[in-house]
Amino acid sequence: MKIIKINAYEVLVPTHPGAIESKGMNKPLHKAAVGASAAWTIQFDELSKIMLKMELEDGIIGWGELYRDHDWRVVDRIAESLIGQDINTFSLQSLPFNFTREYDGFECAIYDAYAKAHGLRVVDLLGGPVKEKVKVGAWSGHRRMNDVGDVAKNYFDQGYDCLKLKCDLDDDVVGWCQEIKKAAPGMDVILDPNERWENAGETRKRIHGLQEVGNLLCLEDPIPRWKLNEFSNLRAYGAVPLALHLSLPYIQHGQRVDNAIDAILAGAVDGFNFNCGAANFQRLDHVASAVGLPCWHGSELDLGILEAMYVHSAAAANSCVWPSDIFGKMIRSHDLLKESLTFNPPYVQLPEGLGLGVELDMDAVQKFQVQEKTYK
Repeated sequence: MKIIKINAYEVLVPTHPGAIESKGMNKPLHKAAVGASAAWTIQFDELSKIMLKMELEDGIIGWGELYRDHDWRVVDRIAESLIGQDINTFSLQSLPFNFTREYDGFECAIYDAYAKAHGLRVVDLLGGPVKEKVKVGAWSGHRRMNDVGDVAKNYFDQGYDCLKLKCDLDDDVVGWCQEIKKAAPGMDVILDPNERWENAGETRKRIHGLQEVGNLLCLEDPIPRWKLNEFSNLRAYGAVPLALHLSLPYIQHGQRVDNAIDAILAGAVDGFNFNCGAANFQRLDHVASAVGLPCWHGSELDLGILEAMYVHSAAAANSCVWPSDIFGKMIRSHDLLKESLTFNPPYVQLPEGLGLGVELDMDAVQKFQVQEKTYK
């Protein structure tokens, strides 16, 4: 079970026209700085991703996918360190390389290969499924008032019962929710300011209006995440549930598993958005489950391999009952899979077959490929 070869395919897969935001808008959503470019200045589909093909000596293939905006130097180091290693010697809870933004993509490939080699699904490595299908929601970036209702109705007619929207202080979120209630009665809304409502005062201006409309499932990260005391005060102020987004891949933001414990002890949240690899998602699920709080699986608007890993992780998680951010298939021009995940909105089915239960479509990879590296 030694790793004998790793192929890294760098791809750039755009979104469908109009899938991100209203026509004429320009509100980039990549939250981190990229080189000399500041945060919030680059749209996420302008950043490439790496798809991994990891080959074992017995011919088994493990598929992986990295988050956007990888560092090739780190990819090189990890891949080179893995060649010749026997995956049977690995602890899947802590792989033999440092935790970086690139870690989860390699973890994905290793879990896929390991599960296949032992005749298992990835979900079985996580203790087995507690559900065979995972609740998922629809998604949109910023929208103008004249089309937010149409966006909601389109997804509602497909079977989705929750729509997540990005927003900032310029957006009339109460008006949005009113329009959605008219166009798609019964559809829930998640609002995600990504900390850009700045302070509790700005948030209070909006809470009672949102509460009156009544279709808000939760408000995610309205203010900077470190202001847990203000999260607590906002929970006491209104009946709008608050969610904290914990995204471990954002190394530069210093997010860690114990942030969830801090939020619980502060009485700051009603639930969580957890985005991370399989081992860490299970750790966070156990924290949330222990105190009876719900979560959903977050994402970075990914392609099919990572989305499959998210489904396996969510299917094994008792706390994962809110609609997960598994919606790359809706907005990307291709998921790069031979056979796509099976969506029956508002659910996605746990894949059948060993490992992840999916594989890359190499013709599609070549269509979107910008670079390839081989390690052996």
